[in-house]
Amino acid sequence: MGKEGKRNISVTGDISFNELKVSEPRPYAAGVPAVKVALEHMNKESGLFRSIKTLSRMNQKQGFDCPGCAWPDPDKPSKLGEYCENGVKAIAEETTFERVDREFFQKYSVEELSTWTDYQIGKSGRITEPFILKPGETHYEPISWDKAFETIGEHLKTLQSPDEAVFYTSGRSSNEAAFLYGLFARAFGTNNMPDCSNMCHESSGVALSETLGIGKGSVVLEDFEEAEVVMVIGQNPGTNHPRMLTALQKCKANGGKIITVNPLSESGLNRFKNPQQLNGILGKGTQLTDVFLQVKINQDVPLLKLIMKRLYKREKAGEKVFDHDFIAEKTLGFPSFMEDLEQYDEADLLHQSGVNAFDVDLAVELLAKRSKIIICWAMGLTQHKNGVDNIKECVNLLLLKGSIGKKGAGTCPVRGHSNVQGDRSVGIMHHVSKPLNEALKKEFDFDPPMHEGLDTVHAIQAMYEGKAKVFVALGGNFVSAASDTVYTAEALQRCNLTVSVSTKLNRTHLTAGQTALILPTLGRTEQDGGRFVTVENSMGKVHQSKGRLKPASDQLRSEPEIVAAIADAYFGGESTIDWNRLGSDYDLVREKITSVLKGYQDYANRSEGSGFYLPNNAREADFSKLPGGRAQFSICGLPDIHLKPDEFLLMTVRSHDQFNTTIYGLNDRYRGIHGERRVVFMNPKDMEKNGWQAEQIVDLVSRYNGQERRAQNFKLIPYNIPSSNLCAYFPETNILVPIGLYADKSQTPVSKSIVVAVEPV
Repeated sequence: MGKEGKRNISVTGDISFNELKVSEPRPYAAGVPAVKVALEHMNKESGLFRSIKTLSRMNQKQGFDCPGCAWPDPDKPSKLGEYCENGVKAIAEETTFERVDREFFQKYSVEELSTWTDYQIGKSGRITEPFILKPGETHYEPISWDKAFETIGEHLKTLQSPDEAVFYTSGRSSNEAAFLYGLFARAFGTNNMPDCSNMCHESSGVALSETLGIGKGSVVLEDFEEAEVVMVIGQNPGTNHPRMLTALQKCKANGGKIITVNPLSESGLNRFKNPQQLNGILGKGTQLTDVFLQVKINQDVPLLKLIMKRLYKREKAGEKVFDHDFIAEKTLGFPSFMEDLEQYDEADLLHQSGVNAFDVDLAVELLAKRSKIIICWAMGLTQHKNGVDNIKECVNLLLLKGSIGKKGAGTCPVRGHSNVQGDRSVGIMHHVSKPLNEALKKEFDFDPPMHEGLDTVHAIQAMYEGKAKVFVALGGNFVSAASDTVYTAEALQRCNLTVSVSTKLNRTHLTAGQTALILPTLGRTEQDGGRFVTVENSMGKVHQSKGRLKPASDQLRSEPEIVAAIADAYFGGESTIDWNRLGSDYDLVREKITSVLKGYQDYANRSEGSGFYLPNNAREADFSKLPGGRAQFSICGLPDIHLKPDEFLLMTVRSHDQFNTTIYGLNDRYRGIHGERRVVFMNPKDMEKNGWQAEQIVDLVSRYNGQERRAQNFKLIPYNIPSSNLCAYFPETNILVPIGLYADKSQTPVSKSIVVAVEPV
């Protein structure tokens, strides 16, 4: 214990090196190696026979939804299984035989556990019963469910204002749990409902809402089969959304073309060897990318402006490139947009983007003659200071081509967690929605709060400053997912109470408040008393999920049950809402969702089978809710990035052995990294210029507003990345992202463009 009884917690864990082996990056994704690695993970964690039985139910109509990414399932799943390597790894983690029980916590203090790596912590296993960490203590100990709920209720009742509580939501939660959670937070009196969207696709939601009238993508899975061009920008589907590769393969099979825009040439967009096809096992697979535009980090806007200028040049030369009927009938702002575009110099845009001029012309050639265009993107566009403008510039290109509201065309933000979009759809948001509040008041007879709540960044700041004193997390690994790791960990430790609803141990449990509770919940794979929940995929389709396995412990409770019990512990009998009934009767929750939200009619019945799509105005080219009743062109400025001679721009990424903050292993075989995560990818010419050697040990240092943040002990890896750009894995490098630096409007942390210095050790 430290001074004044404060726990001696390590925020970074062990930063020593393992045995690093470096090989050439893989020329393709998936294939036989993906099957082999997936089966090895399943066999090690939960046994091969049990694993195969479990996988036979994953992403099937009467089965359970993968707890990994939100890529949609086809209406007719493959007979061999609708899952990918990383989905299998996610199931292996959830179905592991390892357990975090009372003997585990008797043996290990939070201080000792905090010195472990995130990989070691995650491999500890499933949490078996509720645990409490009392003030001044360093070991979690068992607590009954009733006493745990009583403790939460007592802490909430002592707050001077409801806004001293923060209710965070992870994207893994079901629609039913998220709706109850949002209902409780508003009934409690606050809109402090940050969620993982704040840290990833909030920039997409803001940009799409302002330009197209809905904060979601407009395409469905079948559109990929009809698309003439798919642009994949700032996204690595081979690692982060592997099942997307099948959709891209179908696009190619039907004559479509793929343009990839990314600072790294990723294996998954080079060649795909589909393990469910003979060509993917014995043959060369499918070449996916037709044109690769290796853009510098966060120089997508200059590149898109350059493409649009060259398209306009062809238009002026007499070609029919733009869809003028669509522009005239469906959009506003075209003249101002074109006037702004004209002022930019092509040579300057080309230089700033860092892309080869010949490759740009190839992309322009593909786009000029085609109108069925899909643009896909992920964190590579959203996690920048100008993240909202990055997406708006993509929309501008689609509007010029009339590529919205038609088959085979539209926007496709690819969500990174299985129900993060569904959570938002059923009411998890820190913003005030007057229609939602009115519907809640009518249905539940209480007055929801009418003032703005805290997003993720500002919730962390409020906890750090003592303005928020209770933090409740419905899933997730908050401290490892958020920016400015040391600051965030300190913020959590300053809380009077932190509560985590979790399946497995993670670092957030160790950077705990004065009192901390871990409430163990069911996983997606596990039986829930015959009940099912529902989720929404990345393309707006809602469907059911029903686990089949025996729960890891008879002490586990479902998320709806836990949320309802917390609400009941706070309100007692003084509420207009029967919380316990809602927590046990999911059909009743779905009835309430139907009453409160549009698009969920006959919810329970329609969610069976392949499910149903929620309304999507952009998909129908209906922009009536926007100013003038039309889609909006946007004038976007260039990114404001200035590097000193000794500075680099760093982007944080996942390895192929992780999903979000969950570390499955220490290999990133697609990039040729084996046995280690503390590496930083650098252009070989930058290394030569500075006299640095491969695998030399360095620190990464960011300096903002007079504050220094340091990520220690990384090995330099020469790699094909633009000069002055760097790439390293998160959460190890989240420590470098300043808490106060985030995207305009969306307030998403700038995890993909951090100015750093490299200092040899």
